[in-house]
Amino acid sequence: MSCCLRGRVVWALSIGAIFVLSSIPAAAQGCPELIGLWPYGPAEAVAVSGDRAYVGSGTVLLVLDVSTPASPQLLGEVVLSDIVKGVTVAGDHAFVATGYSGLRVVSVVNPATPVELGFIDTPGYAVDVAVGSGHAYVADGSSGGLRVISIANPASPTEVGFLDTGGYAFSVALGTNHAYVADGPDGLRVIAVANPAAPTEVGFIDTPGNAKDVVISGGLAYVADGPSGLRVISVSNPAMPSELGSVDALFDAQGVAVDGSFAFVADSYGSFRQVDVSNPSAPTLVGSADTGSSAEAVVAAGGLAWVADDYGGLVVVDASVSGAPTIVGSYQTAGYSGSVTMVADLAFVGVGPGAVRVFDMTTPSAPAEIHHLATLDYPSEIAVSGWHGYLAAIDAGLEVLDMSVPTAPVHLSSVATPANARGVAVAGNLAYVAADSSGLRLVDISVPSALSEIGFVDTPGAAYGVAVTGGHAYVADYGEGLRVIDVSVPGSPSEVGFVTLPGQAVAVALAGDHAYVAARNSGVRVIDISVPSAPSEVGSYDPPAMSAEDIVVVGSHAYVANGGYGLLVLAVGTPSAPMEIGSFDTQGIAQGVSLAGGSVVVALYNVGLAVFDDCRDVVFEDGFEAFDTTVWSATQL
Repeated sequence: MSCCLRGRVVWALSIGAIFVLSSIPAAAQGCPELIGLWPYGPAEAVAVSGDRAYVGSGTVLLVLDVSTPASPQLLGEVVLSDIVKGVTVAGDHAFVATGYSGLRVVSVVNPATPVELGFIDTPGYAVDVAVGSGHAYVADGSSGGLRVISIANPASPTEVGFLDTGGYAFSVALGTNHAYVADGPDGLRVIAVANPAAPTEVGFIDTPGNAKDVVISGGLAYVADGPSGLRVISVSNPAMPSELGSVDALFDAQGVAVDGSFAFVADSYGSFRQVDVSNPSAPTLVGSADTGSSAEAVVAAGGLAWVADDYGGLVVVDASVSGAPTIVGSYQTAGYSGSVTMVADLAFVGVGPGAVRVFDMTTPSAPAEIHHLATLDYPSEIAVSGWHGYLAAIDAGLEVLDMSVPTAPVHLSSVATPANARGVAVAGNLAYVAADSSGLRLVDISVPSALSEIGFVDTPGAAYGVAVTGGHAYVADYGEGLRVIDVSVPGSPSEVGFVTLPGQAVAVALAGDHAYVAARNSGVRVIDISVPSAPSEVGSYDPPAMSAEDIVVVGSHAYVANGGYGLLVLAVGTPSAPMEIGSFDTQGIAQGVSLAGGSVVVALYNVGLAVFDDCRDVVFEDGFEAFDTTVWSATQL
């Protein structure tokens, strides 16, 4: 995506003075500037052709050798411009649905070096693609419907027709002269495409759930219908599709494939489901296998099924025997990047479902993974102190890593918390753990290999984030604002002040006499904490496009991981009037942010890492440096 500045700086006029507008710095150019990516993430899409599997991992299309199902091997990869949501292969080309970046066409004639040849940016959110008779049919979400693309020249795909399906086009399958669209809440739509330039709906059936995927086999449409399981629909008369049978005993059907007398369902609750469809009027669930994560998509052939299993990567299932599907192989993709801490030239990234990845950031334009460590659970926050790393490890509580070799940390110890550990801060010989519904927990870390809790305060909300200074801990307490805890006597901490805030307080950063709270849809709240017993809100930044998940303050800058809106940079030199410098709409969901050595690293939930400059040397459009106000003038009224 491109860098976006939300307009020029706007200043309020105060009574008694008028600022000369011509001398006020306008918005910064190229701030923040994207300088590096590590674009890998969970697997949401899969296609198989011959001995090759094509798997999405964040914005990367992986090409795998699956000739030995037990041990898929990476052959090559290509980085695309957005998240890989769907893929199909025809001949020497892979056609990839990439969300907001539309359809990408990739040459896979050499699997070791796949190359993007061409693209077309569809108007909606490209989720799936099917190919036939020289055309690609793209399921383009809620605003795009079905798009028909000529691929006669793969280097220059061209739209020739479209149809607004009315619902949310999740998936598309082709039959003779018809396209079948799984249209979310609007069920299955049947579209005549004999004339690709004029696709026309000829029939539909409103399924009871949320139609997510569809495949066509032998005059039947098999629909993965979300919470309503698998629906088997006769399309022998395209104008009047009719349901023959169903299996409702599935939790959340996301994908479906058919091989012989079996239908295979990808269930987002982490299961592969095997359904006997030899009698379409009475489909029967006969087996299942735990894929480990969230099964999002499935394809099948020759008794094998390949499942895109979210953070579980590619899972290979032998489904040839009724009632006994068996996992026989897998290929691990990157998982979810949810938190990040920078120390000098290293970035430590907390990854779901449970790992820390260590990156060498010496060259910010090329983050290089150098170590991967499985953790007890997902590290929702990482604090580094001395030669140890302290992880808020959700269900596992506080986990400590030995970082005497920083490039290769190892597990050292852990201590449980009564509820999920969501945030952690370290000061002296104590770790302060924000533990959700069990409040703030104080843990003695003087002997890191032998942890012990020595005190706690059960805050009224859900403790998500914590920062510590001057004998006080400041807790982002979700729906209960910011709580101030006196921790001068660690064995008996007590609340001494609080301030209620709008939104959900999930993270907090301290700078001088102020606390900066990330409050999700209520933006950034600035709290005066000069008197800890009487904190008061003195400023905020809360435009409509906010989902503040994490925040770091360095000098007069605040860096905000702004959820689906990317990275936000604020000027906070005047805490009562935080001002946006710039923003960048990242490809994934910005969950965590950290800064060191002039680089800002953002953990993108489903797309790995993004690296930016820190905006502290930017120049505004009129040539002034950031925050240089020495040439501003004012005229008294």
